[in-house]
Amino acid sequence: MSSSQRTSRRRDTRPGLREVAQAAGVSTATVSRVINTPDKVSEDVRQRVQSAIAQLGWIPNATGRALASSRSRLMGLLLPTMDNEVFAHQTEGLQRVLREQGMNLLIGCSNYDIDVALDEAQIMLGRGIEALAVVGETQNPRLFELLRARGMPYVVLYSWRAGAPHACIGVDHRQAFHELAQRLIASGHRRLGVILQPLLNNDRVEARLNGIRDAVREAGTPDPVACDFEMQQTGTGIDFGEQAFLRLMARPEPPSVVICGNDELALGAFFAAQKAGIRIPEDVSLTGFDDLRMVSRLTPALTSGRVDNRRLGETAARHLLSALASGQPPASMLLPVDWQWRGSVAGRPPSGPAASR
Repeated sequence: MSSSQRTSRRRDTRPGLREVAQAAGVSTATVSRVINTPDKVSEDVRQRVQSAIAQLGWIPNATGRALASSRSRLMGLLLPTMDNEVFAHQTEGLQRVLREQGMNLLIGCSNYDIDVALDEAQIMLGRGIEALAVVGETQNPRLFELLRARGMPYVVLYSWRAGAPHACIGVDHRQAFHELAQRLIASGHRRLGVILQPLLNNDRVEARLNGIRDAVREAGTPDPVACDFEMQQTGTGIDFGEQAFLRLMARPEPPSVVICGNDELALGAFFAAQKAGIRIPEDVSLTGFDDLRMVSRLTPALTSGRVDNRRLGETAARHLLSALASGQPPASMLLPVDWQWRGSVAGRPPSGPAASR
């Protein structure tokens, strides 16, 4: 017997739909209903079929299910990077809600390349996704044109701005960093240092930069605010944060506070300060963004902006599922940024409406 014949025989012995039906004492049509439309089957029958599936180790054929039901039950998610706790939490929240509804998630990663993002989206469309969530509004215009032409529900994750032409489930990064800079200025800081991630294909960073600039411009005279910027081009966040912090502190008039675009950059700045004997916050205050789990455990603990990213992912999933069910476009939703004021900032932020957000 040839190896191909042995392989064929092994395949023939694997359990299938018929074997599951026999083990459960039901028809093959009933097994299909349990897989594709479980709400139309009684609890007793559903449990018997699921028990038989588990006992036999049968895996339903996804392609066959899609053909039978005219649905793939797949949703796509486009991320800019996998190397980030923020996007991991968003993915976790989105996937949890989808699984509860019998949907599966396909994930693509662009590494901040909008052409790669377009390619990944086209691959997902070829796999038959029913909806798409994409992080960030800065994309190849063809991506959104393609989705609209197909009438496919989609949402932009993590970004939000008034007047956006897309359904956005995210936070107002411009307002969040405007609020941060405004509060720092109001508490007495007049020389700001800013360390930000690369601007290329990242609308969130551009919005944060503009929010800081808004606050500096509004401060005006007679006591103007100076602002020095360090913009990352290459390298990892922590390494760049360390180098940029040392350059800022070596200026003839160093900043009294360093605002970082995320916690990775702030961690680099924090470690650089420790090595150089620069005291936080006595010599310079420091802020981050994302409120990663470890930053509240630093000494002093890092002031950072907290976003409930699991909730963000869950909300996106529910809005897309609602759009699929209703045939209406998904709705936008603005989530808050909660600034966690900790020991890395000297003094206390002023009270008032901004302080409560």
